[in-house]
Parts: sequence; structure tokens; C-alpha cells
Amino acid sequence: MRACWILGLVPLAAAQPPAENKVKIVKLFEVPHYCEGVVFDHEGYGYISHGDQITKFTPAGKHWTWVKMRAPNGHKILADGSHLVCDAGFNAVLKLDANGHLLGQASSMCDGQPLRAPNDLTLDTPNDGFYFTDPGGSDDKKLIGTIHYVDKNGRTHLCDKGLAFPNGIVLTPDGKRLFVAESKKNRILVYDVLAPGKLGPLKVFAELPEKQGDQIDNQPDGMCLDSDGNLYVAHYGMRQVQVLNPEGKLIRRYPGGNLTTSNVGFSGKDMNVLYITGGLGAEAGAGAVFRIELPGVTGLTILPKKK
Repeated sequence: MRACWILGLVPLAAAQPPAENKVKIVKLFEVPHYCEGVVFDHEGYGYISHGDQITKFTPAGKHWTWVKMRAPNGHKILADGSHLVCDAGFNAVLKLDANGHLLGQASSMCDGQPLRAPNDLTLDTPNDGFYFTDPGGSDDKKLIGTIHYVDKNGRTHLCDKGLAFPNGIVLTPDGKRLFVAESKKNRILVYDVLAPGKLGPLKVFAELPEKQGDQIDNQPDGMCLDSDGNLYVAHYGMRQVQVLNPEGKLIRRYPGGNLTTSNVGFSGKDMNVLYITGGLGAEAGAGAVFRIELPGVTGLTILPKKK
């Protein structure tokens, strides 16, 4: 029986993902650029962001350009089949229909100020809202990164500020905790959600391993959860996916395939296939989608039920 989320706490009796030596990473396909923003629709097709476009793909690896944009990144799909995409080139979170046609901007301003470069987002489905990160222009010395919430009326709220490149973001299924990857400090933050769009004080959930050997960086990027509450973190520059248990302890270090590992997401009939995006090398160049089957794991379904 899978663990349950209750009372806004961590799941009980979280299961252990398979050991590193029990899994095999497989390259699915390459694209010309570093890629990220992996997500899956109601029909099982996947999408990744790279360069100025979003590529759509099948579980077998057949892929084609779905839409041209400016600088797409984080991506989620709603119950009606429409898409939310963070695009730094538009300085906005955009909304597209199921065929990739632009419907408008879901968010471009907050408190009268334009957004800088929205990066990633997570859905708050029960409240018809979503959270997103905006790291634009921030680093470990310029602490201007922000977290925002867009409510059901389309209003954008500032949730936190003063961060060193807030990146991947994940809301727990009970809506009580929000995880954020603070890339330039190599750590994962967690916030208690007091109400939709209202966060408690910042807390450090986990400090992550530092680069070694031929690893070139150590910046947490995109993240996802499994149904036992384990957090899977794409670790940029380390060719790894770090797995943290519900208490923030590092329990697994899976191969990332890409050196600049950027994002992760579950799919498959049993939701036990982890898809991984990023760039193959240290310099600008090709990216790829890899996958790992994780027996005994059930990835958390983030796709709202189709209307």
C-alpha cells in the first residue's frame, strides 16, 4: 500500500527507491540544444523545451517541433488540455491551447512591476492557481530571485524574495508544503503553505552534495515527487539526479545521463519511468532525453484529470 499524505505532514512509511546499481539509464533521443521543462499530456505524449522551441515526443522517442517560442522553460498542462509555459524571452508565463496556439499571458506583472525571467512552475489544482519561480538576474551575490502565485482570478502575488536563483518548484499534493531549488546556494528550500499564495518562513530542507572529479557544477534545477514523498532533484553539472526522502535525507544518487542535468518527470503506464533532460556537455550544444525505470516507485501524477 502506498503511503498517504495527511495533516500537511510528510507521508508515513515512505518506500525506498531501488538501489543505484539496480537501475539502467537509457538515452531516448537527442536535440540540438540543452533541454528542460519535461512534461506529459493526457494522451501520454511528452514535451521538452530547448532553444526557441518546444519539442513533442512519444514514449518510443519519435519527436517533432510542437511550437516555436522565444526561450521556453518550465511547462505544465491543465485539465482542459491547455498549457502553461514559462518563457524568459517574453518575460512571462504564457498560456497555449492543446495545439500550441498562443492564448495570452497567464502572468507578466506583479505589483505593477514586470517579471524578469520566469523559470519553472507547479500547479495548485484544487485552488485553480499555480506557483512559479523568477530567478532573472539573480545569483549568490545579487539576491533578487522571487517566488510568485497566480490565483484563480489571474492575479499574480509575490510570495517570497531575496533568493539566489530560485529554480525548480514543487507543491505537495496536500497543498501544505512548497519545495524550491535555490540553485546558486546548492540547496532545497521548503515553505509551509498557510493559504493559497501565502507562505510561512523559508526553511532549508536539504543541503546537496558538491561537485567532484569531472563534475562541473552543483546547482539543483527541476524537481518532482513520487507518491511516497521522495523528492527527485536534477543536479545541474553533476550528471546526477539526487533523491531526498521526506525528511530531507539523501537516499539515492541516480545517473543523470546529461552532464548539465536540468529537469525530471515521471510517466509511463505505471508512473515508474523517470525522464531526465539537460545538456550532454559542458559547453553550449546538444541535449538529450534519458529515462530510467524504477521498479517499486510510483511517480506522483501532477496532470489534472481531463475535463
